[in-house]
Amino acid sequence: MANNRPRRNYAKGQREAFVRYNDRIRVQEVRLIGANGEMIGVVPIEEARMEARRAGLDLIEISPNATPPVCRILDFGKYQYETTKKQKTSKIAATKIKEVKFRFCTEAHDYATKLRHITEFLNDGNKVKISVFFKGRELDQTQLGFELVRKMTIDLASYATLEMEAKLVGRNIVAIYSPVKNLKQKQNPKAPGVEESIRNTIL
Repeated sequence: MANNRPRRNYAKGQREAFVRYNDRIRVQEVRLIGANGEMIGVVPIEEARMEARRAGLDLIEISPNATPPVCRILDFGKYQYETTKKQKTSKIAATKIKEVKFRFCTEAHDYATKLRHITEFLNDGNKVKISVFFKGRELDQTQLGFELVRKMTIDLASYATLEMEAKLVGRNIVAIYSPVKNLKQKQNPKAPGVEESIRNTIL
């Protein structure tokens, strides 16, 4: 027995994600923007296509959910390039914040390991949030936590700038570092003198 139920078009949602242009725009009228960015107004779709052909360009639907849809006369290849470029820029702008936690009495070896992780995060373009946490009566030792952050700021001088000064938030001392501009070198995270300073500092 034949199944007369209509088949679901699973690719429909995927197709709708693509930008419609030229003959793929199937509405009766559109709000048209000219090649120079001038607002032409609401016109029949055929008139909009003719305007695009006269300009030697494409008719691109840029706001499909508007009433009527907004279309602009542009070069479709250039439009795709600019859209992709903006998406990449947005991803770069959405910088992640990585968190690294310390005890106020962190030993030299653990400090060096965490410092290496921090510089790796910075080299990848991420911001880093430092949290120095305390338990119970350890809050009486907060000055040691602030000293730890000051030392870290010195050791990270080649990699980061202190975006948010260290402050006590609840039981944690928190600070945020941002990567320095044009940070390209991915070297040993211990800047000259850091190894020796770790040995000579009581953390």
